[in-house]
Amino acid sequence: MKDIARQQMSIKVSTMDALNEQIKMEGKASASYLAMASWCDQNSLPGSADFLYQQASEEREHMLKIFKFINDCGGNAISPEITNLNHDFSSLEEVFETALEQEIAVTKSINKIVSLAKKSEDYAVENFLQWFVNEQLEEEKSMRDILDLFEVMGRDGIAIKLIDERIK
Repeated sequence: MKDIARQQMSIKVSTMDALNEQIKMEGKASASYLAMASWCDQNSLPGSADFLYQQASEEREHMLKIFKFINDCGGNAISPEITNLNHDFSSLEEVFETALEQEIAVTKSINKIVSLAKKSEDYAVENFLQWFVNEQLEEEKSMRDILDLFEVMGRDGIAIKLIDERIK
């Protein structure tokens, strides 16, 4: 019966497996943003903390969007186990450098799945992922814009408070 059910899916097994890996990545991104937000809370940076809590929520929404898509296509979405999170940062700038690196990794992963979907003629997955392609452009730009603030405003004392207020 299991093999018959897999044949009835609206998506290919290979893209389903890749999407399940993306679920893990989105879940880890959400948890990572929570860790970053906590660090900001502990360091009296409420604007950044609020921003990062919102990012955590968005990443969780992305994870759930993929999760539901897989199940709607007759596949088997797998709830991810999240481990090995960094909770220690040396500066607010490092927090946002880490966030940008994370977003770049997510973008690369999404792009690989789009390529896989094209190659395997899995048009439903390719179409579904176009929203994520556009979303990742916005996510990366947002982090780059924040990092630009450090170049313009500085990295010490009052500059950090001003950047934190600006992020809010």
